[in-house]
Amino acid sequence: MIVADTNVVVYLMIEGEKTATAQRTFRQDPNWFVPFLWRHEFLNVLVTFVRHGGIEIDEAIDIWHKSTLLFSPGEREVNMPQALRLASQHNISAYDAQYVALAMEMSVPYVTEDQQLLKTFPDTAVSMQEFCGS
Repeated sequence: MIVADTNVVVYLMIEGEKTATAQRTFRQDPNWFVPFLWRHEFLNVLVTFVRHGGIEIDEAIDIWHKSTLLFSPGEREVNMPQALRLASQHNISAYDAQYVALAMEMSVPYVTEDQQLLKTFPDTAVSMQEFCGS
């Protein structure tokens, strides 16, 4: 089990340079958990890709449907007071703090490619490569 950052979900669902590593991460452990916030962040990524010509709207809608089917079973409530504490104490966004708080509460790794979070939470956050052991 892991808590997957939205950036990791994006790398898995939208073909790009880190897709192969995201696929390895998923094969290593397909039990991905996410805060409900992931839907809003992921939708924003999709619309950004559409606006910049990376994908067509129909493809974005297809990716949205596939992603929600795949990740909705792993959606979890977050201890918001804990997220608020983490955001305040570590000078991170409340959005990022929700992923960290969820991973801490579940006692599972938080897989992210966010360098600041990897440095700030070395006991919780790991990169996809670290998680896969490469």
